[in-house]
Amino acid sequence: MFELRTWKEKLGFFALLAVIAFFLFFPVYWALSSAFKANAELYRMDPTFVPHQPYLGHFVSALTEGPLMLQLGNSLVTSTASALLNAVLAAFAGYSFAKFDYPVKKPLMLLILSAQMFPFGVLLISIYPMLQSVGLLDTRAGLTISYIVFALPVSTYMMYSYFKQVPNELIEAARVDGASNFKIFRRIVMPISLPAFITVALYAFMWSWNDLLYSMTLITSDDKRTVGPGLLLRYINENNADWGGAMAASFIVAAPIILIFAVLQKQFIGGVTSGAVK
Repeated sequence: MFELRTWKEKLGFFALLAVIAFFLFFPVYWALSSAFKANAELYRMDPTFVPHQPYLGHFVSALTEGPLMLQLGNSLVTSTASALLNAVLAAFAGYSFAKFDYPVKKPLMLLILSAQMFPFGVLLISIYPMLQSVGLLDTRAGLTISYIVFALPVSTYMMYSYFKQVPNELIEAARVDGASNFKIFRRIVMPISLPAFITVALYAFMWSWNDLLYSMTLITSDDKRTVGPGLLLRYINENNADWGGAMAASFIVAAPIILIFAVLQKQFIGGVTSGAVK
């Protein structure tokens, strides 16, 4: 860690932080400010940084008009299902790579990680006909399965890194007592690995919730659309550009993510920063 010895160094450091914070948070503020502006103020030639009179019409319209609540439900179902499936698969795969020896372990690990080298658009070219051949195209189940492609390689490596820190003596002691491999994994390893499990689940949830490409391509029915393509098709298209409504709906859509992180932030930080088992 570096030390700020003089007042000039401290001033320069905090000035740099202020510039970074401005670039990070000003777009968020501008979007929030636009959400509370009436259209007459929003489309003025001279922009206002603070709404003259807060306007809630965009939020009311987003909640009461259109299919936003249905799309939120679809996103919640697909994102939660993909997050849980991803975390379970990553936990089993990571534990296998960390605690078992077999001939194809290293090549298989490299094969899984190599999936991250391909653009998601390229993978979509293969996923689309596969889902079509098994009748899962334009279904929530098919979209959920496709989301796992996003996060599983990284999640597997995260769980592998965490399980690698679990003392082998703890596992051997349980094995001597007659516990099976599955029982050791379920009763001993997973309880102490809960922060890592939550971390990879949140990671997959964020990927799924913010997705646009896969949900736009694999879902064509209006009643199954998620929030990404739903917002784009409703508010920003060739016939309409409702920026106030788009900003208001975006903050409504962001609310579940903010709430989840507020509740699970302790476990998430613990899963990211923990490098050893206590």
